[in-house]
Amino acid sequence: MADNDNDYPEAVATTESRRRIQLVWLIPLLAALVGGWLAVKAILDRGPAATITFKTADGLEANKTKIKYKDVDVGIVSKVELAKDLERVIVTAQFVKGTEAQLVEDTKFWVVRPRISGGSVSGLGTLLSGAYIGVSIGKSNRKTNEFTGLETPPVFEVVDPGREFVLHSPDLGSLDVGEAVFFRRLQVGQISAYELDKDGKGVTLRAFIKAPYDQFVTRNTRFFHASGVDVQLNTDGIKVNTQSLVSIVLGGIAFQTPIADTGSAPAEAMTAFELFATHEAAMKDPDPYVDRYVLVFHESLRGLVPGAPVDFRGITIGEVVSINTRIDMVKRTIELPVEVKLFPDRLVNRQRAQSGTSQFKRDPRKNMTLLAERGMRAQVRTGNLLTGQLYIAMDFFPRAPKAQIKWDADPPELPTIPGELQDLKTSLESVVQKLNKVDYEGISTDVKDTLKSTTKMIKQLDTTIAELSPELKAMVADARDALISADRALKSADNALGPDSPVLQDSRATMQEFSRAAQSFRNLADYLEQHPEALISGKKADDKDNGVKQESKEGEKK
Repeated sequence: MADNDNDYPEAVATTESRRRIQLVWLIPLLAALVGGWLAVKAILDRGPAATITFKTADGLEANKTKIKYKDVDVGIVSKVELAKDLERVIVTAQFVKGTEAQLVEDTKFWVVRPRISGGSVSGLGTLLSGAYIGVSIGKSNRKTNEFTGLETPPVFEVVDPGREFVLHSPDLGSLDVGEAVFFRRLQVGQISAYELDKDGKGVTLRAFIKAPYDQFVTRNTRFFHASGVDVQLNTDGIKVNTQSLVSIVLGGIAFQTPIADTGSAPAEAMTAFELFATHEAAMKDPDPYVDRYVLVFHESLRGLVPGAPVDFRGITIGEVVSINTRIDMVKRTIELPVEVKLFPDRLVNRQRAQSGTSQFKRDPRKNMTLLAERGMRAQVRTGNLLTGQLYIAMDFFPRAPKAQIKWDADPPELPTIPGELQDLKTSLESVVQKLNKVDYEGISTDVKDTLKSTTKMIKQLDTTIAELSPELKAMVADARDALISADRALKSADNALGPDSPVLQDSRATMQEFSRAAQSFRNLADYLEQHPEALISGKKADDKDNGVKQESKEGEKK
C-alpha cells in the first residue's frame, strides 16, 4: 500500500477569482440593453404634443382614441381631463415625428362620429371602430400647440379650391351646415357655417363655392332660398319653383346673376351678399326712387294683401305696403286706407330715367297732380278668380268726378274710385230705387179723370151739332168720331190700369220679379266680391244653406 501511494498525483489548492462574470447574467444584461435602446428610439421618434379643447369627451378615451389625417394615424390621445372651470374638456394629444410643421394656428380638429347633417351622412365607419379625431391642416406660418376643437366637421378642407362668401338673412329658415348650394340646378357648394348677428336682427351664413363654379359669382349675383317647393298663389296664378329632389327634402340655397351682369368680374372671397326669401324677390330690379302714397277705399278689401302689385295697364309700378282702418268722425264712416309705394321711374323711359332726365325725378308733385287732373284714379280689381287675390289698378277714368291729391297728408292721399263690382252693384241699386218710386196708382187715377172729361166733352158736342149747319155738322161729326175713338182708347187704358186689371197685376208682378232679380244680383255681387273663386269651384255647401235661409227670411218679410 505504501508503494502504491506514490502513483497518485498530489492535489494543489487554488483560490477562485471574484471578478469572473457568470453566463446567467448575460440575459438580463442583454434585455436591459434592448430596453434602453427602445426607450432611446421612442424618445427620438416621439413627435410633438398638443392640447385640444372640446365641449365634451363623448367617444374619447386615453391611449385608445387615434388622431387621423386622411385615414392615416398621425397621433393618439394620451390624456383626457376636465378644465378648471368644469365647462370644457382638455385632451392631450401625442403626435408622430414629423408633424411639427402641421401644428399651425388654422389647423382644425373635430371628433368624427356617426352624423347626419344636411345632404350627407358621415362617420358610419366609427360604429365599429369607435370615434376618432379628424384633422384639417392649415396654411398659416405661425405654430402653436393649443387648439379649440370644432363641434361639427368642416364641410370642406382648407386645401380645397374655391372661395367662401358671406350671406345675410333675416332668419335661418330650414338651412343647416352642410346644406347644398345650387347653380342652374347643379350642386356647386355647401353652407360652411352660420351664426346669429350680435344685434339679434338676423343671421350671417357662410357659403363655400367650389372651383371652377366660384367664378360665376359676381358683385351683382343674387342668392336666394331654394328649400323645399316654392309654391306661390297670387294675381299671376300658381307658380311652382324647385331646384332638385334633394332640396325638396333637405333644402338649400341657390344663386343666379342677372343677364345684364353675366360678363362682370368674379367677386372676391368673403364678399357679403343678401340672402333673399324667393327667386322672384332676388331677381327684382332695384328701384332707386320710391314714393309712398295712401289710397282710401270704402269697399271690402278681402283678398288684398301686402305685397300685392300696383298695376298700370299691365305694368307693375308699385306694391302694397300695408292695409289699415280708420274712422272718419265727420262723415261717421269707416275708411280703409291702403299704403302703397310707387316707383315713378317705371312710368318713363328706362334710359331717360337712368340718365337723370326723368320728369318724375325733377318735379314728382307737379306731374302726379297733372295725372290726377286728367282722371287717373286707383281702383281695386280682381287679379285671379281661382285664388281670389286682388290688386290695385291705376288708370285714367275721364268720367270720374274731379278730385285732387291731398298733399298735406302724410303720406299724400291719391284719389280713388269704387271697384267694378261695387260700381255695378251701386247702379243696380239706383235702378231698383227708381222703379220702386213709380206711382202706378196715381197714373191710373189721372187716366180716369181724363176719361171723364172726354165723355163730358162728347156730350156737349152732341148738343152743339144739332144747332149747326150741315157743313159744320160734318166737321163736328169727324171731331166727335175722333173723340169717341179717344174715349175708347182711354177706357181701354182705364181697364188696363185699373186696380184689378190683369195688365196692372202683371206689371206689378213683373216689377216684383225685377226687384227680386236685382236683389239676387246684389247678393251675387256681394258674394263674388268676397269669394271670386266661386265662379270656378262653385258655392260651398254651408254658403248654400245660409243663402236658402236668407231667402226664406226675406220671403216671410215680403
